[in-house]
Amino acid sequence: MSNTTVSNEAIAPNAKRLLWAGFMAIFAAGVGFAIRGGIFDNWGKEFGFTATQLGAIGGAGFTGFCFGIIIGGVVCDKIGYAKLVIAAFVMHVLSAVVTFGATTPENAYKMLTIGMFIFAFANGTLEAVANPLVATLFPNNRTHYLNILHASWPAGMIFGVVLGWLLDDKMGVNWKVQLALFLVPTVIYGFMFFGQHMPKSEASAKGSSLGEMFKDVGLLGAAVVCYLLSLFFAGNLGFPPAVSYGIAGALLLVVGVITKFSIGSVLLFVLFITHALIGSVELGTDGWIQNITGNLFSSQEGKALFLWTSAIMFALRFCAHFIEKTLKLSPIGLLLVCSILAAVGLQLASVMTTFTMALVALGIYAVGKTFFWPTMLAVASDRFPRTGAVAISIMGGIGMLSVGLIGGPGLGYSKDRYAAEALHASSPAVYEEVKAKEPSKFLFLAPVNAIDGKKLAEAKEAKERTDAHKAIVSADQTGDRKTLKADSFIPAIMAGIYLVLLIYFKGIGGYKVVHLTTGSSAKNS
Repeated sequence: MSNTTVSNEAIAPNAKRLLWAGFMAIFAAGVGFAIRGGIFDNWGKEFGFTATQLGAIGGAGFTGFCFGIIIGGVVCDKIGYAKLVIAAFVMHVLSAVVTFGATTPENAYKMLTIGMFIFAFANGTLEAVANPLVATLFPNNRTHYLNILHASWPAGMIFGVVLGWLLDDKMGVNWKVQLALFLVPTVIYGFMFFGQHMPKSEASAKGSSLGEMFKDVGLLGAAVVCYLLSLFFAGNLGFPPAVSYGIAGALLLVVGVITKFSIGSVLLFVLFITHALIGSVELGTDGWIQNITGNLFSSQEGKALFLWTSAIMFALRFCAHFIEKTLKLSPIGLLLVCSILAAVGLQLASVMTTFTMALVALGIYAVGKTFFWPTMLAVASDRFPRTGAVAISIMGGIGMLSVGLIGGPGLGYSKDRYAAEALHASSPAVYEEVKAKEPSKFLFLAPVNAIDGKKLAEAKEAKERTDAHKAIVSADQTGDRKTLKADSFIPAIMAGIYLVLLIYFKGIGGYKVVHLTTGSSAKNS
C-alpha cells in the first residue's frame, strides 16, 4: 500500500449527481423513519397495541437496517452498486404496500412489523451503496463529503417531524396518507440514480477477492459483530444462550476460513468498538431525548429541542472541511474535540432547569455528535481501502446493532434504575405500591423493579397531584437527569480512545490517506 495522494478531487464527471442522489436516498429514509415514529400513537389507537408491541414494531427498524447494510456491504463490490440501488428502491415501495395491508387488529401487528423490517432493510442497503460510493468518488476529502451525505438524515428527520406535526396533530390526516409521502423522495432518488455509471471501489477495481477484503476485518473485527449478533439472537429472537453463541461462533469460523484465519487490524478493531459507543451515545440518546426533555419540560418543548439539535447537525455537516482546515485538525482530532463537546453537553443537560439552558446544553451536545458517524466512516475508508465496502458497512451495522441492543435498552434501564432508587430513597412506602411486578434487566447488570408505567402516567396526568404523585414525578425526573449524566461518560471514554489514536498517528508520521497499489498485500496496523 502507498500513502501517496491522488490529484483529482472527484474521480468521475457525475460525482456530484451521485452524491446528491445518495443524499436524497438517505433523506427519504429519514422522512419515512420520522413519519413512522410519529404515527405509532395512531397504530396504538386503531389496532389496540400495547407499548411493548409498538416497541417491537419499532425495533424491527433497527434490525432490518443492520442486516441490510452488512449484507449489502459484503456483496456490493461483487454485484455492483446499481443492482443494490434497484433492490432498495423496490423494497422501499414494497414496504409501503405491506404496511398499507394493515387493516384489522388481527393482521396489523404482523403487517406493520414486516413492513418496518423491509423499509429498514432498504435503508441499510442504500447506506451500503452510498457510503462506499461517496468514499470512492472523493478519495482526497472523504470526511467533508461523507458528512454532506449524512446531513440528509437530520434533514429528513426535520422534514418528517414537521410534516407529521402538521398533518397528524393539526389536520388529523389518515396515517396511510402521511406514510405515503416518503415515496416522493424515493421516486426522486430513483430518478437521480437512473442510468448513471457508478465507479468501483479501489479494492474492487484492483480485483480483490472477498477474502482479501475481509483480511483487515479479520477475527478481531468479526468478533465484535458476532458478539452483537449473539445478543440479537438471544434477546430479539429468543434463542437459548448456547444456541446464540453457537451461531455467532459459526459465523466467526466462516470469517476465519475465508481470511485464512487472519487476526485482522488492531486499529480497525478499535474503530469498531468506538463506533459501537457512537451508536449508543448518538442514536441511542436521540431515541430517548424527546421523552426525557418532554418529562423535564413539556412535550412541545421536547419536540422543539429535538428539532433544534437536528437543525444544528444538518447545518454543521456541510462545514466539516472548513472546520478541519481552520482548526488544522485531522479527522481523529475532529473526533476528539467532538467527544469532549458531547460529554460536556450531556453533563450540562443533566442539570438543566430552564428551556434556555436546555437550548445551550443540548446545542453543545448536538455540535459534538454531529461529526461522529460520517467521520468514522471516512477514517475507515482512508486507512483501509483494501476492505472496499466491507469495513464501513460492517461499521455502520455495528453502530445500529449497538443502538438497538445496547444504547436504547441501556438508557432505558438507567432511567428505570435511577428513578426507582430515587423514589425508594424519598418515599419507600410509595415505591412499594407503584413498583413494577416484572424487573427490568440489561445484560449482566442487576435487575431492578422500575416504577410501573401505568402508575407513572397516572401521576403525571393527575389534575390535582397528591404527595405520592409528586414524589413519583420527582423521582422520574431524577432518573432522567442521572441517565443523562451517566450517558456523558460514553463520549468521555471515546475522547480517551481518540487521544490514544492521535498519539499513535503522530508516532507514525501523522494521519494520512492510504491508497492501494498494484499487487499490494501490506496490512494496516
